[in-house]
Amino acid sequence: MATTKSALTFTMRPRPPFRLDLTVWALRRRERNVVDTWDGSTYRRVLVLDGVPVAISLRQLGSSEYPSLLVKANAPPHLHPSLAKSLTSMLGLQVDLDRFYAMSMRDRRLAPLVEQFRGVKPPRFPSPFEAFVNAVACQQLSLTVGIELLNRLAIQFGPTAGMDVPQHAFPRPEDVVRIDPNHFRQLGFSYNKARSILEFANLIVSGHFDAGALEQANNSAALEQLRGLRGVGRWTAEYVLLRGLGRIDVFPGDDVGARNR
Repeated sequence: MATTKSALTFTMRPRPPFRLDLTVWALRRRERNVVDTWDGSTYRRVLVLDGVPVAISLRQLGSSEYPSLLVKANAPPHLHPSLAKSLTSMLGLQVDLDRFYAMSMRDRRLAPLVEQFRGVKPPRFPSPFEAFVNAVACQQLSLTVGIELLNRLAIQFGPTAGMDVPQHAFPRPEDVVRIDPNHFRQLGFSYNKARSILEFANLIVSGHFDAGALEQANNSAALEQLRGLRGVGRWTAEYVLLRGLGRIDVFPGDDVGARNR
């Protein structure tokens, strides 16, 4: 790890096979995503670590079978462990997919698809709150429209940082609780979606919902906690487990779009 003033540069070694381009594609979902950006070789995002907005950039060095990542961040040295932990979690860097690859190779329909995307890891959002807001925003809408709502929210209320060009982080609960419900409506959120997001943000900020405890709960207990929140049905709860808690043994069972494809 090298440090200069308030900059960090270090490398990380994902468990192979790994491809940053495919993993970031799975995280971004749409090219218009302004929180997670990709220019063809470099992934950029702003993470808030210990209350500090940190602009990061990642590039892959080496092949998918011998990968390493070059990480640059405008962060003081003491944030290096937190940053490395967040990136490992977000990008699934150490997720072992060997058994999945072995299983898929025995399926004549699955094998060509898995081979085409070999190296993608299951990404997750940095927090259950971000996963929750993503899920609520996309309820009963196309993914393209949902991403546009999330972009507007980030641009209006997300903390900013940047090494070259300022970029918006995803808003934290403490950013969201200050938003007037009518402002949500102006961004394009329905009344019910705005109310769900605001109530969850308030529960976290007030200490009445422990996101850390949710991480420790088993699937059944976590689903029960999430189903108790306003606007959360089976799809939303299971989406948060998959994309917010990294529970890759869970899949939103009533996801009509995924089932049709």
